Amino acid sequence: MKRLLHLSLSTAAVLGIFAVAVKTPSVAAQDVPNCGTEPITVRGYFETGFDLPFRLTEEFSVQYPNVTWDISQDQFANLINATPRLLSGDNPPDLIRLPTLVSFATQGLVMNLDTYAEAFGWNDWPVPQLNQNRVAEDGTRGAGSLYAMGLNYSLTGIFYNREQAEQIGMTEPPATLAEFEALLAAAKEADLLPIMQWGSARSGMGLAFPLQALMASVGPVGPINDWIFQTPGATIDTPENLVAAQHLQDWITNGYFPEDINAIEYTDAQARFGAGEGVFIFNGDWQNAGYDASMPGNVGFFLMPPAEEGGSPAAMSAPLTFGIAANAVNADCAAFFLNWVATNEVARQIGVDVGGSNPGGPSGLEMPPVAEGSITNETLAAGPVVGEAGTSMDFIANATSAIFAQGWTPELQEMVGGLQDAAGLLQAVQAEYELQLSE
Repeated sequence: MKRLLHLSLSTAAVLGIFAVAVKTPSVAAQDVPNCGTEPITVRGYFETGFDLPFRLTEEFSVQYPNVTWDISQDQFANLINATPRLLSGDNPPDLIRLPTLVSFATQGLVMNLDTYAEAFGWNDWPVPQLNQNRVAEDGTRGAGSLYAMGLNYSLTGIFYNREQAEQIGMTEPPATLAEFEALLAAAKEADLLPIMQWGSARSGMGLAFPLQALMASVGPVGPINDWIFQTPGATIDTPENLVAAQHLQDWITNGYFPEDINAIEYTDAQARFGAGEGVFIFNGDWQNAGYDASMPGNVGFFLMPPAEEGGSPAAMSAPLTFGIAANAVNADCAAFFLNWVATNEVARQIGVDVGGSNPGGPSGLEMPPVAEGSITNETLAAGPVVGEAGTSMDFIANATSAIFAQGWTPELQEMVGGLQDAAGLLQAVQAEYELQLSE
């Protein structure tokens, strides 16, 4: 998951780029939107480095040959920087990668999808699939109108190199945080890199992954989600999160991460882990196909263990979110595509094979088959564990459109450099969060 500096919404408003009329879908609730039969070109703006959206659009054009795609792609940092300008322009993309949506929804830059939800029956799908993409009138997430949909539903955790894990005595995944930290110490003692992770500003600081995992290990997930969903009065600066940040600071001090982590891009971290550098890496199931290709049979997965024995593991679990521009020319076709992704048999198979994740959709649809020996079997099996425990979270980088770039990334980079401590990290990010909410 990759983010960087981007234009604050208040600054964008000063520049006058929010002069956009809100558009409602043209389709009546009783109709089923589609792409028609005449040739059309659907414009997309996607995140580079993730093959799933591109594979899905290719298959969509096979099944609906009247539809061609004009897709621009960029690093997440550049994408999120350009999003306000693109959405408010004269020719906005019909479909856009949209991990943060509150500001864009409240400013009328992305389309309210309630009419499409009624037409396609999305409201009858399992509630967790849609609630993260709902925005209430007061700007809080988790309830209200629907403004985006997921191409699949990702899960994060800890991937590990099986051969190296055996070298440090790991015969099964650790059951507690203490057991995991003992393995990290054993890896360091064995002259192995305990954790490969990325940290460059361009990719966004990957230490947010283990930090949030630690937060959920030592404390409840409810306050974390409240903060991400901008619940009034929510704070990231809690006693439990301070303990989590202190653990992360200890991991940095102990040399559990690469010395050059602040310069490592996301793609470089995956290549280095696949080449055998690092016993563990915190990442998401979207990387499954890459790990199966680079280290077939030698990669395993487990959820972050709880601090106390017998506790429930937790994980970030969120949709790969896409929205439709408020003034999209081909909104009906874009909505039809979003529905097709979750309901078409071939599309669902692509979601599993390429995305490595649960394709979602209506309850009762069978999960597409997974290749024997694929790491996807392990990540898919972990999903129900988190679901039954009720310990899923969105990503702390998604709390506001700028918090990752202007809060987490620089503060975590300073922690790596010894210029920030655990308490200062949380205080600085909370202050930035409150500033952004006030703008």
